[in-house]
Amino acid sequence: MNCLKRLTAALLVSSPILVRAGEADIKIPDLGTVSFLGGALTGPQVLWIGLVVCALGVAYGWWQYVQTRAMPVHPSMAEVSQIIWETCKTYLLQQGKFLAALWLLIAACMIYYFGVLEHKSVNHVIVILGASVLGILGSYGVAWFGIRINTVANSRTAFSALRGNPLATLLIPLKSGMSVGLLLVATELFIMICILAFLPKELAGPCFIGFAIGESLGASALRICGGIFTKIADIGADLMKIVFQLPEDDPRNPGVIADCTGDNAGDSVGPTADGFETYGVTGVALIAFLALALAADPSLCATLIIWLFAMRILMVLTSVASYWVNDLISHAIWKSAKDFNLEQPLTNLVWITSIISIAVTYVASYVLLANLPGHAGLWWVLSTIISLGTLAGALIPEFTKVFTSTESRHVKEVVTSSDQGGASLNILSGLVAGNFSAFWTGLCILGLMLGAYVLSSHAAVAAIMPAQFSFAAPIFAFGLVAFGFLGMGPVTIAVDSFGPVTDNAQSVYELSQIESRPGIAGEIQRNFGFTADFAGAKHQLEKGDGAGNTFKATAKPVLIGTAVVGATTMVFGIIMMLQEHFHHLDPKFNVLEKLSLVHPEALMGLLMGGAVIYWFTGASTQAVVTGAYRAVVYIKDNMKLDATTATIESSKEVVRICTQYAQKGMINIFIAIFCFALSLAFFDPFFFIGYLIGMAFFGLYQAIFMANAGGAWDNAKKIVEVDLKAKGTPLHAATVVGDTVGDPFKDTSSVSLNPVIKFTTLFGLLAVEIAVQMPASLKLGLGSAIFVVGLFYVYRSFYGMRIPVDAKRA
Repeated sequence: MNCLKRLTAALLVSSPILVRAGEADIKIPDLGTVSFLGGALTGPQVLWIGLVVCALGVAYGWWQYVQTRAMPVHPSMAEVSQIIWETCKTYLLQQGKFLAALWLLIAACMIYYFGVLEHKSVNHVIVILGASVLGILGSYGVAWFGIRINTVANSRTAFSALRGNPLATLLIPLKSGMSVGLLLVATELFIMICILAFLPKELAGPCFIGFAIGESLGASALRICGGIFTKIADIGADLMKIVFQLPEDDPRNPGVIADCTGDNAGDSVGPTADGFETYGVTGVALIAFLALALAADPSLCATLIIWLFAMRILMVLTSVASYWVNDLISHAIWKSAKDFNLEQPLTNLVWITSIISIAVTYVASYVLLANLPGHAGLWWVLSTIISLGTLAGALIPEFTKVFTSTESRHVKEVVTSSDQGGASLNILSGLVAGNFSAFWTGLCILGLMLGAYVLSSHAAVAAIMPAQFSFAAPIFAFGLVAFGFLGMGPVTIAVDSFGPVTDNAQSVYELSQIESRPGIAGEIQRNFGFTADFAGAKHQLEKGDGAGNTFKATAKPVLIGTAVVGATTMVFGIIMMLQEHFHHLDPKFNVLEKLSLVHPEALMGLLMGGAVIYWFTGASTQAVVTGAYRAVVYIKDNMKLDATTATIESSKEVVRICTQYAQKGMINIFIAIFCFALSLAFFDPFFFIGYLIGMAFFGLYQAIFMANAGGAWDNAKKIVEVDLKAKGTPLHAATVVGDTVGDPFKDTSSVSLNPVIKFTTLFGLLAVEIAVQMPASLKLGLGSAIFVVGLFYVYRSFYGMRIPVDAKRA
């Protein structure tokens, strides 16, 4: 906040070049004026190289999908995969219609801002709206691809486990994860390069903002709905283990298919859409910062924008290279091993990618920036700042594993406390792990930001900032840290996407009932040429699920960290716009005082941001609780213990219940978030800035705490099932209860905070610019009305979703 105060003081004496310099209307400089390597490589040529790399990345991702689909699989397992895919496809189609309805709200605001306030032509407004639709379709499209390859890989993984080669089985979900990660990042980068290279300069900036808002909307909806859906199904299926003493993924349980669908809706659709949005929004924030702060030096601005895109292009290549290197190392060490720690190859991949990415960052920055006239030393300072973020991409998973891995002392303590104290001590131990993790992970992020802040004071960075923006250097550095977080984006997504495949693989194995098929051992020997190891397969699939739980947990703090670290960069544009607006109305207006931490508006905004985070946590969990209640009641009434499998109708009904309550919960949450962003900006823009910062910092710690507590509970159950082989015991029942508490913690509330924070900040850019240009009388009345609507949906998020008190089946 002190940095923002000093920045605002500098803004008060800024030059006339800032007139109409809102972040929603940024102007991109001419990229054709810059060149590298003594003129041998121009800015547009770098972008064309990027388009080729992205096309190859998409092709490589698709090729890995084709390879995965061609792997051998028993028909019984392929059939289960197809059922899961069909239910997932139905869910995605419903979500697509839902997103179209939500887009209408955003489109109305964009039309008003760009068409009415900015007086852009109808054609320009249509192009900007098209960019927002492209953002939604990007999030939706990569989510569709992710869920498709995962529902192909799950049965291949399950069948591969019968061969008794743990490494070969592990590499199948990792291959599918890399396919998703590469296609996601390459598609995102391809679209952004196209906007930058082919649209007129006056349209590129607004289209970036429209694109970012669209992808943020898509990620928010898919993350929240998917998180609610998956945990309704998961809790409903898990509780039946206790009520009916059923084994894991029993085919008689109508909740199992819904749980498998939910694994993909929550752990595949959500993260891929979230990763797509995170990658794009961080880039847009930095481009906007450079275009606004360096407007007086378009050549330097263009050089740094091309440098940023070059870094991202190279990171696609380093991720592929790291994946190949890790594959070679893994085969050299574990090719013939019958049992090993399945987390180790994934850990190796993360660290190999981080090291290679950092090395490439320095080399490429030297080539592109070392000879930049008047900016000696800039290349290594900027490289070091980005590398702090890249290092975070490896360090934060290590901090996360301390609290969530099956090897973690905290997780083992959860198991020990459950043995003597049952579900009660299990839950308390998980809460302790979550709280400790928030402290240590927070210190890790703080340390990296501190390093960036120190480096931002270097003369080389100070020299690129105009005199009136000298205090903006730390904001630029924080944005670069967030940028570096995502430098190994394909690998971060890959290890995250590993989880839903291993989770589904275990379910596919059980649902296929392959062991009970007459003559199955001989059939596998004849048709596939190996002797099936049924006992070993189940053990390895359960271990793989534990590794998947750990690495699903590691990606969550990385994504939420980008939202918080990058928020300062996005808020910069709002501050510039406010300075311009109020300075023209009254040159004596004290913007510095309005942003003071002790000023009532800013302080109350911080408190409001925290309040909304805690409401959101409760509202998203409430949707899970009510939906799970309905699912449990239905499953209890329709469980047929004398049957061999659940009926298709009963499984479809559980899926319908999950979808219904996911969308009910999402409607309440989204409309409230939308209304608050609009109305609070109307009330007071400085209050709104405090609100954004409050959401970011309260959200950071709430998300880390909930995600890691949930991860600890999840893997405590896995230790009981795999290491202790104590299924069906009171200890197992206690850990199942703890896991059901952790389900909405880790997979609903915590993971949804990242897109919610970024959507609020991005949409807030438009909201503030609309607000400051409205007549005060209209603004107050309209803001009050919208705020009341938001409060109504806050009320409805609980009282409209309550479990009936007096009628169990009402």
